Amino acid sequence: MAATGLEQAAPTRGRWAVRAGWAAFAWGVAFGLISLYWGCGGTLGLNTIGGSIERLAREHNTGIFVAVWVTGLAKLVGATLALALVRPWGQRLPRRPVVILSWVATAVITLYGVVTVAGDALAAAHVIHPKNPIAWTPLLWHLWVWDMSFLIWGLLFGAAAWYFTRVAPTRRPAAEPR
Repeated sequence: MAATGLEQAAPTRGRWAVRAGWAAFAWGVAFGLISLYWGCGGTLGLNTIGGSIERLAREHNTGIFVAVWVTGLAKLVGATLALALVRPWGQRLPRRPVVILSWVATAVITLYGVVTVAGDALAAAHVIHPKNPIAWTPLLWHLWVWDMSFLIWGLLFGAAAWYFTRVAPTRRPAAEPR
């Protein structure tokens, strides 16, 4: 496949980060669409969520549907930001806010992933003992899919943010008239 856009201009050291940016985009879209599906009342896969969120969704609780819609839209916005970091049109956006937002998003998404995966792993290994009995299906889905997806997405996002910050060509101001 031929390289296009920023990938063409990227030195070899940055091409992996461009691909990571595309992967972060796809990741965010996929998980955003899953959230929106659940926000529309879909039930396929709800058993992998478990706990009060699953219960409230099955009861068609308005609050949980609003929360799921907000998170779904946030994931789609995050996906768009990840793509902006590695596409030429992203260079036309105000650089400082994009850099700050991309690194904040990287930190929040990655930290959320690390904390939740660590908690899931500790519970699965019986190192910590929750007060309620462990529901193994949701726990393992959170450990290997839902929470792990945030960790992976955060790392991919970080690679795209690094590319935008360090490798991508910066916008040059137009030459002043003589």
